[in-house]
Amino acid sequence: MLNDEDIIKMTKAFGEIFATKQEFYSLEEKNQKNFSDLINSIDNYAKKADIYYQEMMMFSVKVDRHEKWLQQIATRLDLKLDY
Repeated sequence: MLNDEDIIKMTKAFGEIFATKQEFYSLEEKNQKNFSDLINSIDNYAKKADIYYQEMMMFSVKVDRHEKWLQQIATRLDLKLDY
């Protein structure tokens, strides 16, 4: 049979080996915070990527418009543009 001293010894030994409920909950909270920070970082990156994509689309339209104007100018001046 186990006496009180044996139980105390086992509790101390297992306390060093196994995590307690409180340690587990604190680790869980820490992981949730890290996961939340990660999600926020991904959201910020996605927003920046979306803004960049929109800017590139606008830039593309602007370049196409300028190219059209250059073609019209070249046609009126009887020039051939090679590209």
